[in-house]
Amino acid sequence: MLIEQYLPIAILLAIAIVLSLIVVFISRIMGPFRPTAKKLSPYESGMTPMGPAVRRFPVKFYLVAVLFILFDVEVIFLLPYSILVQDLGVYGLITVSIFLTVLTIGFIYEWKKGALEWE
Repeated sequence: MLIEQYLPIAILLAIAIVLSLIVVFISRIMGPFRPTAKKLSPYESGMTPMGPAVRRFPVKFYLVAVLFILFDVEVIFLLPYSILVQDLGVYGLITVSIFLTVLTIGFIYEWKKGALEWE
């Protein structure tokens, strides 16, 4: 009985694998393939590497990435409010005002700390 429940998923997975292999095979046959020494080199740009392959990035890059994700997630929380703005009434307005106030205070704090400055 358990196999009957997973049979459609297995069939779909098999179809997806077969179709993807067919597409890769057809593109390999019909697509242009002109390998050169530079194209076959292990580096994407075709240039010889300068320095070690593993470099340390400054923490600033990670900070900007985390702040970007943080503000994107916070802005996504505004989408349900924008859809239900008329149904929520004054309670929704107060709640979103508090949310936007906290968001603005965090943004001003980051701005004052220089987290958004590029050097």
